Amino acid sequence: MNRSLNSIIVLVTFLTILSGCGQEQPPVEQIRAIKTITVSEQADTSTRKFSGVVMATDYSQLSFEVGGNVKSVSIDIGEKVREGQQLATLDPTDFKLSLKATQADLARAKADMVHKRIEYNRELSIFEQGAGSQRQVDRTDYNYRAARAAVKFAQAKMKLAERDLSKTVLEAPYDGQIALRMVEPFMEIKAGQEVFRIDAQGSMEVQLGVPETVVNFLDVGSAATIKFPSTLKKKLAGEISYLGSAAGDDNLFPVKVAMNSRPETIAPGMTAEVTLELNVDGRKKGYLIPPIAIIPIVENVQQGYVFVYIPETSTVKKIRVKLSGGQKNLGIVYEGLNPGGVIAVAGVSFLADGMKVKLMKSKNSPLKEG
Repeated sequence: MNRSLNSIIVLVTFLTILSGCGQEQPPVEQIRAIKTITVSEQADTSTRKFSGVVMATDYSQLSFEVGGNVKSVSIDIGEKVREGQQLATLDPTDFKLSLKATQADLARAKADMVHKRIEYNRELSIFEQGAGSQRQVDRTDYNYRAARAAVKFAQAKMKLAERDLSKTVLEAPYDGQIALRMVEPFMEIKAGQEVFRIDAQGSMEVQLGVPETVVNFLDVGSAATIKFPSTLKKKLAGEISYLGSAAGDDNLFPVKVAMNSRPETIAPGMTAEVTLELNVDGRKKGYLIPPIAIIPIVENVQQGYVFVYIPETSTVKKIRVKLSGGQKNLGIVYEGLNPGGVIAVAGVSFLADGMKVKLMKSKNSPLKEG
């Protein structure tokens, strides 16, 4: 009896264990740990730094005025050229044939004009002698004048053919240096297709783009400082020579900064860092934050999103901010953040508005940690 009772107890215990194993355990909530900083460091609103490209102040995009097959290219990128120097040629065969055809047309038109003049003079002489008719004189006079017009037309066609033949040779318009070459022998090109870009010798400038939040605080003639990280350690003085009135496809306004001097080590195509002085009267203060904290907005490069930590609920809130350039390799936010706010600075692409998080402290943050 005791043995049977023990067997029943063991069986019940085993079934209870199996029953417990089959029940689903409640899921454990995973709370993401985020790295944060406290918004505190203000940006210097009197200057802005932008990257630009050195360009010759005067340059030209060269192209053939006629289309055809490229016969030769006698110059390469980076080479210096003199005014009138031959750069490239087109196959002149078709243009020579066209010129011969117009010359033949002109000879035929001249012969016809001589014939029509003889007819007119004969009819006029007969009429003056009391024979013939005025109608016949008028008809031959009309034919003669039409033949003269045909000669002028043929002469014009021949001049155009001569001009087209001369345009098969592309020459340098002035002394300079070949900055771009986009042509090779045997290429078929169209009239007006760019084949070279030539930079004139002389002054240079830095071309760059600035956002709409900055362009209204710039003036033509304002001072600028230019630095070339790859070449010169010292800075060069410059001034704004051009401010664009319309933004480009990237929503940036074109700006040109003239260089007051031209060191021999500086050449077109080099990158430059330009510090612009702003007219800051009434300008809002900005705060510096790491670029990794910003989720960019594709359709508007001057705006983005950041996640602000809400301590009362231990959640993050997605905030839209406005940007204005950068300093110290940090982005400048001039609208959307307040000093003392705590923002996420790592893994922001994995966060969502209202997500519950916990703070992760780090000793290597470039700014004050939250």
